[in-house]
Amino acid sequence: MILTWCLVLLALTSTTLSSNPGVKVRLTNKGLEYGRQLGIASIQQKLKTVEIPDFSGKARVVIGEVKYSLSNMRIVNVGLPRSAIDLVPGTGVKLTIGDAFISMKGNWRVKYLRDSGSFDLNVNGLTITTSIAVKSDETGRPAVSIVSCAASVGSVKVKFHGGASWLYNLFSKYVDKALRNALQKQICPLVNKAVEDLNTELKTLNVLAKVDKYAEIEYSMVSSPEVSKSSIDLSLKGEFYNIGKHQEPPFSPTAISLPPQTDKMLYIALSAFTPNSAGFVYNKAGVLSLYITDDMVPKASPFRLNTKTFGVFIPQIAKQFPGLMMKLLLKTEESPKVSFEPKNATLQTSATMTAYAIQPNGTLSPLFVLNVESSVTAHLFLSGMNIAGSLSLNKMKLTLGTSYVGQFQVGTLDTIFQMVLKMVVIPIVNVQLAKGYPLPALGKIQLVNPQLQILKDYMLIGTDVQLTG
Repeated sequence: MILTWCLVLLALTSTTLSSNPGVKVRLTNKGLEYGRQLGIASIQQKLKTVEIPDFSGKARVVIGEVKYSLSNMRIVNVGLPRSAIDLVPGTGVKLTIGDAFISMKGNWRVKYLRDSGSFDLNVNGLTITTSIAVKSDETGRPAVSIVSCAASVGSVKVKFHGGASWLYNLFSKYVDKALRNALQKQICPLVNKAVEDLNTELKTLNVLAKVDKYAEIEYSMVSSPEVSKSSIDLSLKGEFYNIGKHQEPPFSPTAISLPPQTDKMLYIALSAFTPNSAGFVYNKAGVLSLYITDDMVPKASPFRLNTKTFGVFIPQIAKQFPGLMMKLLLKTEESPKVSFEPKNATLQTSATMTAYAIQPNGTLSPLFVLNVESSVTAHLFLSGMNIAGSLSLNKMKLTLGTSYVGQFQVGTLDTIFQMVLKMVVIPIVNVQLAKGYPLPALGKIQLVNPQLQILKDYMLIGTDVQLTG
């Protein structure tokens, strides 16, 4: 009945407890206007499918009472020159269509006189006013329904052709009234069916979207929408979970206050809570670890993962484990933490780096464990309907956790481990981040000229949209 993605962003009845959202979405008047334009085209096609059943009646003319029948009625043209969609604060949306017209053709027949022919029918002043409600279904997705529908037909004019048309045109007012009533009864059921058909499309909303084999992201509502005369603001959970196990992290979203921007159809604000919940999930799943071997180090690098290289900085390694290759294990100790400041996104990590010597029989001999505190800049961008990113190292701090080869100066290893992070670890992470993570979306929506800003505590995506089918 109206553009599907538009309806998704209307008044939803939440099934979750009210709290600060991880994601906020704003639909502006510009977005509603785009929905109206495409929605009217859809309604026009629906109205062309209106079926007026054959019917018969009686009318009195100068020669007495005649019985007539009308059949094979079909719509040949529909016009919707005036329409409007309005937000009803605190309620939902109202669609109004006025001054619409419909042209029809059909066949007529008068019984007993055995006379027949064709007719033209013009319907003018058609008005439709409907209110649409949206609520959550059993899966947490929105479902739409008609709250009220009113349709009125201003005038119906029929003109007979063929046979004694001049005679039957004299009692056309009787036919006009009968057709007007028959047509008026068909419109609201048609509107109701069109709205019901949207529920199939609404089920494509990724309320729970799988990210990979470890994580999924939930976009269910956490509170009722804020509907004003100019926009609709929705509050979504925007939280990552381990697949099949929804455990809340030990932190909560902070409040988001959207800036008063209205030049785009749609605004999506993702708070730092959303990526931080992802860090919590992946850390809990135990997948934020990486074994680093010498074949992962660029061949042009002068530093190799072997006891000879490390023996230059820690002589006892070369003495105790001469001529052996090495392996490093990088593992997070705490969930990574993302923070947003104006024009800047930063990721802080706390991890351990364990160094091993690889014995000829393949066993690993631990050498030392370092505590690694690092700060990286996150460069965020949009890839289709995904938010993606890449990292670059800002700074790193090493401290000695455990040594199995005696005491040594940790600072001498800074150059090696910065190289390992920059040339090995971060490129591997960036490959994964480039795949992106899904935004809240409907099946066939595309972003048009999106713009991404980093603000205090959240990132803001402003975009126009286009339906592709």
